[in-house]
Amino acid sequence: MNAVEKLERVLPAILFLEDLYDPVTDTVFFIKDWFGRYVIVNQTLVARCGRNEKSEIIGHTACELFSDPLGQRYLEQDRKVIDEEKQIIDRLELHPAVNQREQWCLTNKVPIRTEGGEVVGLVGFSRDLMGPGVGEDWIRPELAAVVSYIQVNYASELRVERLAEQAGMSPYQLSQRIRTIFGITPAQLIAKTRIDAASSMLRTTDSAIAEIAQSVGYCDQSAFSRHFKVAVGLTPSQYRKLHN
Repeated sequence: MNAVEKLERVLPAILFLEDLYDPVTDTVFFIKDWFGRYVIVNQTLVARCGRNEKSEIIGHTACELFSDPLGQRYLEQDRKVIDEEKQIIDRLELHPAVNQREQWCLTNKVPIRTEGGEVVGLVGFSRDLMGPGVGEDWIRPELAAVVSYIQVNYASELRVERLAEQAGMSPYQLSQRIRTIFGITPAQLIAKTRIDAASSMLRTTDSAIAEIAQSVGYCDQSAFSRHFKVAVGLTPSQYRKLHN
């Protein structure tokens, strides 16, 4: 029995997830086989890919649905989950959409195993990262001050311990309150703010990448490029080329 046949034997136990995620419009859901091909998807993923029917996605890999280098990047990520059995939990990523609107997401991918422990595919979802929604005026003033400080001083060295001290909270309290409001940790909020600023510069200026790296708080270009690629799926150069 090959990996595809083994996955087919496991699927009945998790098919309810398709019905669970189909009506959810802020989350893409998918199950992929050992080869990285989509086996089950929700309607939100269909819409995000600019397609009309699930049948247009089922049986294809990310490389066949997304243009390079993004498609290759997503497939490489799938292979790490399947081949190296590495889970991805709440990874902050900037995803493109068919309407060119970029969307921050928290991505989760875990291997699917048979009863004997053999990996035969993966299941995952990416949930859109929402802002406070009703505005920040309802946030406690000291917490709003921390958020504003990050937005203004993202190029500086920012430590969660120091930010918590400024807010008169423990690091744990700060983390819990930021997670409640934004859905991410303080460290992820800092990273998002820096990548947002860098993305804007890459789209709208001709500044050297090394200069952009320093201006958004990274000590060197290699560190910036590494973090940028993890979040966006592209190197800074590839991102700039895609948007120019």
